Amino acid sequence: MLMAQTLYREADPRIWRSMAWWLALSGLLVAVTLGIVGAKVQQTRLAYQLGGLRTTARQLEELRYQLKVELAMLRSPQRIEAEARALGLVAPTRDQLRLAREYVAGGGGVAAAHVAHSGGWPGGVGAR
Repeated sequence: MLMAQTLYREADPRIWRSMAWWLALSGLLVAVTLGIVGAKVQQTRLAYQLGGLRTTARQLEELRYQLKVELAMLRSPQRIEAEARALGLVAPTRDQLRLAREYVAGGGGVAAAHVAHSGGWPGGVGAR
């Protein structure tokens, strides 16, 4: 009589190595693909952000130009004179003007020379 024999099959190590190699290659391919897709998504996001920043820069340049024009208009002597007249201001008369003495340490300078030469400012202003 024959005894029952159990067949035992030994795994071939080459198959496991081959399967591990293909699995590693597939994982690397998936990682590279995800990296490329992520880079494209980031590129698209940055492109939209750059477009928004360019639009903002154009708007700010336009606003800057408008403000320069407005500032030039506000500094206009004709506008200032018209505003002063509207407020009831008038130009001072000659007797309302007083010249201030120029202060230079040591008594030098144009005003000091004028005072020394002429004996003082008209009206007694600046006399020592």
